[in-house]
Amino acid sequence: MPSSPERLDRAIAMTERLIAFDTTSRNSNLALIEDVKAYLADLGIESRLTYDHDGAKANLWCTIGPKQKGGIVLSGHTDVVPVDGQDWTSEPFTLTRRGDNLYGRGTADMKAFIAIALSLAPEMAAANLQVPIHFAFSFDEEVGCFGVQHIIADVVANLPLPRAVIVGEPTEMKLIGGNKGTRIYKTRVTGVPGHSSDPRNGANAIIAASRMIAFIDDLGQEIAAGPHGETEFDPPHTTMSVGVIEGGTAHNIIPEFCDITWGMRVLPSDDADVYEERIRAYCKELEPAMKAVAPHCGFEHHKLVDVIGLQPDEHSAAETLVRQLTGLNQSSVVSFGTEAGAFQQAGMPAVIFGPGSIEVAHKADEYIPVDQMAQCVDFMADLIEWAKTAD
Repeated sequence: MPSSPERLDRAIAMTERLIAFDTTSRNSNLALIEDVKAYLADLGIESRLTYDHDGAKANLWCTIGPKQKGGIVLSGHTDVVPVDGQDWTSEPFTLTRRGDNLYGRGTADMKAFIAIALSLAPEMAAANLQVPIHFAFSFDEEVGCFGVQHIIADVVANLPLPRAVIVGEPTEMKLIGGNKGTRIYKTRVTGVPGHSSDPRNGANAIIAASRMIAFIDDLGQEIAAGPHGETEFDPPHTTMSVGVIEGGTAHNIIPEFCDITWGMRVLPSDDADVYEERIRAYCKELEPAMKAVAPHCGFEHHKLVDVIGLQPDEHSAAETLVRQLTGLNQSSVVSFGTEAGAFQQAGMPAVIFGPGSIEVAHKADEYIPVDQMAQCVDFMADLIEWAKTAD
C-alpha cells in the first residue's frame, strides 16, 4: 500500500481539484458533483444523486464495499460561503501553499475532508471491506442544512441503515459529540402608513417591531439567568439574537412595513418550539391595538432555517468507533450548527471530527494546516483497516 507521504500528496491534489469549483451556496454545485461521480465510476463505484427542487444542485451518496446494514458514513458539504468583500492575498478558488498551510475557500470548511475521503477511495475499493464505507456529500449546508435532508430521506426509505456517521467539519481532529441547533425566522410586521404629524392616523410597524425585538432580548436574558443543568456548551444555555431589521421609507411617513430576521441557538436538550411559541404569543398581544386601526395589520412569521442540534452521547457507535481508531478518550461540544443532528434524529449515530479550525472558516485566507490533513489521512487509512476485518 502507498506510504503515508504518497497518500498525503494524493489528498492535497484532490483538495486542489475540489477547491477549483466555485460552489458558493448561491451557485450550482453540479459541476463538482458530476466530476466526483465520474471519478468514482472509474473506480467501479456507483453514485446515487438527489436534487433540490429545480435540479440545480445535487447531493452524492455512494457505497464502497458490501451493500448491507452497519456501514460508516463519511459526510461533508460541498458548498462554501462567499468571498465577496474579503481581502484575500491569493486566489480563493486556487489552492495555494504557503509554508505548512494550504489556502483556499473551503479548505477547512470542508473540502479537504471530502478530498481525503475521495483520495483514499481507490484503496477502499480494493480492500475487500467487510463493513461498507459510504460517502455523503451535500449541498446548501451553509444556508440551512437543506441538502442533507434529501440524503437522509433516501437512505431511510431505500438503503441499509448505517451504524455511524462521521461529519468532517473542522474540529482540529478533536472529537466533538454535540452541537447546538439553529433556528432562523423572518417576521413581517404590517402597519398603516400616514403622515408622521399625527400618529393616531396610522399604525407604526417599526414601533411594533421594536417591541417584539425587546421581548426577544428579554427572553434571552431570562433564559440566561435561569437554572441550567450540567452542560459543556458555552454559553451554557440557548441564546436569542436579532440580526437584521428593515423598515420605513422616510422620516415623515408612519412606516407601513418592518421586516425582522431573528433566531436562536438551541441546546439539544431544549425545546425550541416553547421559545418560538412565547414570541408568537407576545406578538398576538400586540395585534389588537394595530388591528383597531386596520384589520390587516399584524405579524407574519416565517421559519427559514431549522438545524437540529446533536445530542451528546459518549456511548454511541460513532463516538465508540472514533475513540477506538484514534485513542481519544474524551469528546467535547461546539455551538456552531452541523448536519450531524439530522443524521442522529434519523437513527444514525453521529459525531463531528475533521481537520482544520473553525476559527479560520468563512474568513479571508481560509486555510488548513498540512499536518492536520496528514492526521486525517492516517485516520481514514486506519478506518479502512478496521473495515476490512470488522463485522
